Amino acid sequence: MRILRFPLKFLFYYFLGFIGIIAISVAPQAMRERGLYNFIGYAEEAVTFFFAFWDKENWSYSYKGYTEHFMDMLWEPYVYSLQVLGGALAIGLVLGLLLTVITIYLPRWLSAPIKKLLNLLETVPDLMFAFMLQLFIVFIYKKFGFELMQFTELGDEKIYLAPMITLSVIPMISFFRILLLITEEELLKPHIEFAQSKGLSKGRILFSHVMKNISPSLFYHGKIIIWGMLSSLFVIETIFNMRGITYYIVQDFRPMVIAISLILIFTPFFVVYQGVYLWVNTAGQQDDSNYKKDKVKWTDWKVWGWLGALRRLWWKHMHNPKFALGCSALFVMVIYSFLYPLFKEKPIHYIKYLKNAEGRIVSGPPHEPSREMILGSDIYGYSIMDQLIVGAKYTLLFALIVALMRVIGGFYLGVFYHFHLKERRKNWLDRLVDSIHFLPLSLIAYLLLRPVLWGLPVLGWDHSMFERLVFEAMVLTILVLPLTTVLIGNELKLIGRNDFVLSARLLGGSNKHLLWTHLFPHLAPRLFIIFGQQFIQTLLILVHLGLFHLFLGGTIISGGDLPDPPKSGTFEWSGLISSARYSLMTGKYWIVLAPLVAFMISIIAMQLIVQGVKEIQQQKVGVLINKTPIKKKHKTEKKKSYRPAVADFRLTNQHTHKG
Repeated sequence: MRILRFPLKFLFYYFLGFIGIIAISVAPQAMRERGLYNFIGYAEEAVTFFFAFWDKENWSYSYKGYTEHFMDMLWEPYVYSLQVLGGALAIGLVLGLLLTVITIYLPRWLSAPIKKLLNLLETVPDLMFAFMLQLFIVFIYKKFGFELMQFTELGDEKIYLAPMITLSVIPMISFFRILLLITEEELLKPHIEFAQSKGLSKGRILFSHVMKNISPSLFYHGKIIIWGMLSSLFVIETIFNMRGITYYIVQDFRPMVIAISLILIFTPFFVVYQGVYLWVNTAGQQDDSNYKKDKVKWTDWKVWGWLGALRRLWWKHMHNPKFALGCSALFVMVIYSFLYPLFKEKPIHYIKYLKNAEGRIVSGPPHEPSREMILGSDIYGYSIMDQLIVGAKYTLLFALIVALMRVIGGFYLGVFYHFHLKERRKNWLDRLVDSIHFLPLSLIAYLLLRPVLWGLPVLGWDHSMFERLVFEAMVLTILVLPLTTVLIGNELKLIGRNDFVLSARLLGGSNKHLLWTHLFPHLAPRLFIIFGQQFIQTLLILVHLGLFHLFLGGTIISGGDLPDPPKSGTFEWSGLISSARYSLMTGKYWIVLAPLVAFMISIIAMQLIVQGVKEIQQQKVGVLINKTPIKKKHKTEKKKSYRPAVADFRLTNQHTHKG
């Protein structure tokens, strides 16, 4: 029976993922031809495309005026992308494993700096790693006349090492952090203490017992790492001028090309992860929807109530130095961005030609960093520092709003997920959400946002600035909302297994009482952590979209025989990221370095907030203890001798019975 059930479930979940890919593939064309709000037209396009998909005569690819069969054109780029992705995954896993073993053997005073360094590297966008690697290769070539490796694809010659190294850095850090965490937890278990008592060496315990037990957890954590790598692959292939699968998706923007390309990317990872999960996971789980339910009105959801609780929790966390420093940094950047234009007649300084004291032209745009422009200028002659200050409010507030929408939406949907869904429906939703991890998030965001954000040379946009901002926020929220829903729902499930929650249930506590009295106080700090993670992820998506000229609020496109490069109308930070290719080719590195550093500072500030929340939580459960120095008294006090009282010698049974 199990052998028959396995392929049926596998095919059912794969079909659900296929339906999701069809819905994504049709969206760009439907929005462009039917309009942004024509949902009926979108449904008609999706149904029509679903039946057209099965006709292999439609599987054609158009490239530079030629039309070929899809597989003949894209199979080789697809294999090329998988080779780079697989090589980077292997490098990241091996290096992460080596760093974990080394860190475990090192003393604490040596391992602590390694952890802090890798935490700092985690704040660096993948674009920065590619940028620094290319700078390093150019520096070695200029200094010693030796080319370490090729870092751009020329003609039919493919490159492997440079993109693999760049793509492996973030997975290496993620694997190291996950391996170190679960290894340290495993080393505290009783069976490890028993192995130590038998005299087994640390190396044998580590490789024979620990690694064997942590491998399933590492396997499932790898799913999230691969999800991030798929998004980074979209960027890496552009930076290194690679002709991989993502390059051809952008070149032919038809629904059929998008659908088949996403299915090719989706299938191998789905087969591995969902196949293993469906085969191994057969144990039944507790159904939380069987407990007492109560009819809750919409007015009882206490939207402002739990926001008020988060506000009080935020004020309490401000006593933590890391949390306070991160919040203060973001607050100062946003407030200064609002006040900066009020004190300057021209908020964005502009210099067409920079002249010396004699009136001679010294330089044209882009200008190098100087006294007139501390961080230099962009290709148009606008000050980069002014743009970073003015655009901070748009970039940071947008990321904060999107992160907040993801957490609030995920919280309420997670409550419904935890209390009202049967366990079988939860499993269906979990498997469907897991399928999202096998699609590159940045690529999906690019496909959905381009029809709305990309302006036309003369006509401009079809929608207002407010509509474009709202649409972009909704797309970036909805793409991740299923993931945050399942994540928060599972957090509620874990907290609900505690004894005090089970006792409240046995005493007849309603769902509303359990949620607000017992579950939410323990969930609130975790919501802060999820909020910080979503803020960082939103900033990274803005970096990726900026590289492809999709800017916050819309991209300005000029016409004519010699059109200007696409630019942003709000001076938000991702508009400067679009000059990455130009800065690498011409050596004008300051154009892209400054915005990347600004993104890094914002990410570090949010990481400090998350770290502060974690420290406060660890102090509550006793993992971290505040070590306050005890002042020694100068005067020594004499020890008082203990004098027993008569009552201490009283017999327990003073009443004797007469015989």
